[in-house]
Amino acid sequence: MLKKHQKTHQKTHQKRRLLSSKNIATSHQKRLLVGKINGLFGVQGWVKVFSHTEPRKNILTYQPWHIKVDGQWQTLDIVKGREQGKTLVAQIKGINTPDEARGMIGVDVYIESSQLPELPKGQHYWRDLIGLEVINQQQIVLGKVSTLVDTGANNVLVVAGEKEPKKEHWVPYIEPFLIKVDMINRQILVDWDADF
Repeated sequence: MLKKHQKTHQKTHQKRRLLSSKNIATSHQKRLLVGKINGLFGVQGWVKVFSHTEPRKNILTYQPWHIKVDGQWQTLDIVKGREQGKTLVAQIKGINTPDEARGMIGVDVYIESSQLPELPKGQHYWRDLIGLEVINQQQIVLGKVSTLVDTGANNVLVVAGEKEPKKEHWVPYIEPFLIKVDMINRQILVDWDADF
């Protein structure tokens, strides 16, 4: 079975995702958007973090974080982090008071793509599937993968039509619909009717 930008369901439908689906964005070739600093926590300069990773606490395992401030990239080292109720909180090295942390509210958090674990052969991160051409067994080009969606039951390829740009095919990213992902030729072969 294949894995996403975060891992997709395995045959047993066990969710072992590293990064969430649709919210992860590639900002630059090397950096991936994984969350946002969205509040203050406590009196020692800790921050609340909204995470795009799945499970959401995975954001705390990536070191260092990268943020863009005034057009310049900066690196943040995380001293500690944890789940706190329904939110995540983190202590950033060099930030010791709420006043120092306040300027970080609203800042997007990125990691280097090289920080992602290497996947086993035949498994793929979602970001690597975006832009691949999708063809069916009749060799009809359905379009290109514009995004993926986690429906809860399974993941779905959203394929934007090329001949009819407004037409989308929502192809389940599971067997028997998914036949083959060919990264060399940048194609995905599916069992899907072009009119559906």
